[in-house]
Amino acid sequence: MPNHQGSLDLMFHALADPTRRGIVERLVRGPASVSELARPLEMSLPAVLQHLQVLESSGLVISEKAGRVRTCRVEPAALRAAESWLGAQRTAWERRLDRLDDILASHRSGDSAAEGDDRA
Repeated sequence: MPNHQGSLDLMFHALADPTRRGIVERLVRGPASVSELARPLEMSLPAVLQHLQVLESSGLVISEKAGRVRTCRVEPAALRAAESWLGAQRTAWERRLDRLDDILASHRSGDSAAEGDDRA
């Protein structure tokens, strides 16, 4: 599990940056060359390459070089791992909130019963 946690740390670090999130969003639609990814961004090509390096180190993006063109694609398994972790957190919090709701509901019904006893 520590290895899994480390990869999640790298993924969430990579996704913390809006430029990298934008790159991932673009790659979800399909593979793209580095120059295609860089075109809409207002930064130098070396800066884009640094962002891609962070995404590749996290496992979210894989790139392959064919001739002079480096093509990047998203790694679905990495996205599924992050989604799975987030889903587990959501489930845990929903359970906690359901328990809190049950406690509050029993407290409210206890208050109503006590008020009825005072009136009699």
